Amino acid sequence: MMLSGQGPRFIHGPARWRVFAACGALLAFLAGAIPCQARQIPAVEGLEVLRKAFTGVTDFTAEISQEKRLSLMKRAMTMNGTVRFRKPDQFYLELNAPYASRMVLRDNTIEQVMGASGGRNRIVLPPEQGLKRWFTRLATPITTLPEGLGVHADATGPVYTVTIAPRGKGQVRELVITFLDDGTIRKLVIVEQNGDRAVMTFKKVRRNVGLTDRDFRLE
Repeated sequence: MMLSGQGPRFIHGPARWRVFAACGALLAFLAGAIPCQARQIPAVEGLEVLRKAFTGVTDFTAEISQEKRLSLMKRAMTMNGTVRFRKPDQFYLELNAPYASRMVLRDNTIEQVMGASGGRNRIVLPPEQGLKRWFTRLATPITTLPEGLGVHADATGPVYTVTIAPRGKGQVRELVITFLDDGTIRKLVIVEQNGDRAVMTFKKVRRNVGLTDRDFRLE
C-alpha cells in the first residue's frame, strides 16, 4: 500500500536480503514439491553416464532389501542382507534368515551355499555375460552401442536408469541398474530367462572401503 503524498518505498539493507532468502527458500520448496519427469536419453549416452559414474568406484558394500518373485509362484519373497562388490569381477551376496544363503559371482561363475545345510550350487554363465567383460567395455569411452545388447536409458534429475538386455541365450534376460551420477547404486533388477525376477534396493552404500579376496569367500 502507498500512503497519499508518498512515492514508492523500497526495501534496503538486511531486510532486503531476508526477503530474497525467503523467496529463494519458497522457490526451492516448490521445485522440490514438483515431481521430476523421467526423460528418455540415447542408449549410448546412458551407457556412457554409467561408465563415468563408476570410473572412480573400486569397490562398495551395502545393505539390501530384495524382493524375489519366482515364475512358478504368485507371491513374492522379501529378503534382507548385504552385498559386496570389487572391480573387475567379484560380487558377494548374503541373505539373512529365513532365506539364509550366500552367493559369490566371480566373473561368469556363480557359487552358492544354501542355508544351514551347506548345500552348494554352481552355475556358469556364458563368457559374454561375465563381470570382467562388462567392466572391460566400461573402461573406455562408449561411442557406439555394443554388439549383442539391447539398451534403454532414462534420466530423472541426477538419477539414471539403464536397462540392458543381452541378446544371447544366457540365464539373464534383462538387467536394470538405477544409480546416481556419482556412482551410488540405488536399485538393481535381474530378470532371468525363466521369468524369475529379483529386485534389490540398496541402502547405506559405502564406496572404496578396500575390500580384498578374503571378503568374497564362502567358507
